Amino acid sequence: MTDPFPITIYHNPDCGTSRNTLAMIEAAGYAPIVVEYRLTGWTRPQLEALFTAMSAAPRDLIREKGTPAADLGLLGGDVSDEAILTAMINHPIIVNRPIVVTPKGTRLCRPSEVVLELLDVRPEHFTKEDGEIVR
Repeated sequence: MTDPFPITIYHNPDCGTSRNTLAMIEAAGYAPIVVEYRLTGWTRPQLEALFTAMSAAPRDLIREKGTPAADLGLLGGDVSDEAILTAMINHPIIVNRPIVVTPKGTRLCRPSEVVLELLDVRPEHFTKEDGEIVR
């Protein structure tokens, strides 16, 4: 049987924003496909499809904090998309997260509440890990 509203989240369980996003999806009653991209890695076609779906360039999804992006020289304005894409494949942590894919679109869900725009059903209420209430 096919899920009538499939959801995929590219997730980092060590990231509070990613955990909150996943918890909001689950609180709305969905059972998403969870891809722990740091373990599975990225493929070029996979990243290219995500960038296209988001109308984004590789530079738009660089994660600076807690990654080797600066050490690899990826933050300068003269770095090519090809160089960034190759680094993302070689160092999956460089891709910012969480990215959520639903029939309503594909988005980087920072802050986590962005995910609500991608859901058909929303949780009635949700409390983030830090105690913030999302309505």
